[in-house]
Amino acid sequence: MLVDRERELEELNALLRAPTARLIAVTGRRRLGKTTLLLHWAKTSEHPHLYWVASHFPSAVLLRQFSQLVWQHANPGSRAPRTFSYEDWPQAFEELAIACQGDRRHIVILDEFPYAVASEPALPSVLQNAWDHNLRFSNICLVLCGSQVGMMEQLMDAHAPLYGRMAGPLQVRPLPFSATAVFFPRYNAEQRVAVYAMLGGVPAYLERFSDSLSLSANVRDNLFRETGLFRTDPDYLIGEQVRDLANYQAVLAAIAGGERRPAEIALAAGLPSASAVAPYLMRLVEMDYVRRELPVTVDPKKRATSRLSRYVLADHYLRFYFRFVQPHLDILAQQLYDQVWERISEQLRAFIGMTAFEELCQAWVLAQARASRLPFSIEQVGAHWGGGAQVDVAAISWREKALLLGEANWGTNEVGRDVVRELIDRKTPHVLKLLPNGGEGWTVHYAFFARTGFTAAAAAEAQAVGAQLVDLERLDAELRAGATV
Repeated sequence: MLVDRERELEELNALLRAPTARLIAVTGRRRLGKTTLLLHWAKTSEHPHLYWVASHFPSAVLLRQFSQLVWQHANPGSRAPRTFSYEDWPQAFEELAIACQGDRRHIVILDEFPYAVASEPALPSVLQNAWDHNLRFSNICLVLCGSQVGMMEQLMDAHAPLYGRMAGPLQVRPLPFSATAVFFPRYNAEQRVAVYAMLGGVPAYLERFSDSLSLSANVRDNLFRETGLFRTDPDYLIGEQVRDLANYQAVLAAIAGGERRPAEIALAAGLPSASAVAPYLMRLVEMDYVRRELPVTVDPKKRATSRLSRYVLADHYLRFYFRFVQPHLDILAQQLYDQVWERISEQLRAFIGMTAFEELCQAWVLAQARASRLPFSIEQVGAHWGGGAQVDVAAISWREKALLLGEANWGTNEVGRDVVRELIDRKTPHVLKLLPNGGEGWTVHYAFFARTGFTAAAAAEAQAVGAQLVDLERLDAELRAGATV
């Protein structure tokens, strides 16, 4: 099922409309539906298309497989002999260029391209030569796709053979929260936020949950099983790209457990120092499984060297798995599912509130900014910490000297007046002190987010300062209306 990929399809269709040959890289972590997207695009375009997926086979085997598909593309309706192969990769690409001549655009997708490069390291250079001398003069739209984000980015590096020849990369990202309404139309907003906190916007995971079952039943049927995608992915996703899997998993577990600074992560992961953990963090950030964050209030000129950075798990499922599943594998092996679910239930509300709900509130601010519904033009959205204050939601414009501060509350009770006053009276002065000239001349706006709404006293206090009040119903509706974050 292809859900909410209009942006990516428009980018790809723009390449088809281009008057000359095009070469593009498409990347993104596994399970996001890159192949589904590309095949849907190719099949609905009504253009001739060729799809080839590489594997870990030797170069000669890959060449034979690719050669047969090229031959069949050049001879529609015919099947290449079983042993047929072009002499080498240069000849295969030359024949591909010949097959893609004419008035009609030809779509050619080379999936899992990093696997082919691993088997034939010279392949990028061969492709560069083929592009410069043959392919760019054909009517081809050539797509190189891969899930190993780091290697795909290396293909576009300034020193790489294909540098300056490729468009993109087109980054396929997890689906936005709004997509959960398509996957789970019978779930209410609270249930969908909970699912999003566990699985994020990964289509391959969302497809395995069913809104005909309760949340606990879905977790038991999928995450507690010894076999299947949810149990194997934490090893597979990282292990296919690194050698030292044990240390990487220890780092992920440390972050999931609440450690944020390199020294803290190193200690929890059993590594000797912050410098020892740095390469692991750098690689995980490169793979899009970990995210380095800074307070939005850090001066842009100081962001590269700021010591206020923290690391969080960007992948929702890895965040949930290493927090709730991996620590209880021994109990799950005994099929004591009720015991594990009871432990998860005790901490689930706090987990959702500190992770997915805060991120959704920040996404709401970004959506409002894109729709020009904020009182100033924001430059960055995130959170604030440091200087004696922790603020869940923060957005800033350095040019306009404007700031939006917000609190996100996933509690079961209505937000009271004390929360409003705490942000305005205590936290705001601490935040302003960290800005240039102690915040003099800055304008502060406020927003409050609540799962269950606000007391009358809180609403009155918020109204007095012109604050936005956003309950879950409004948050859900406006994120779905925006449908891009």
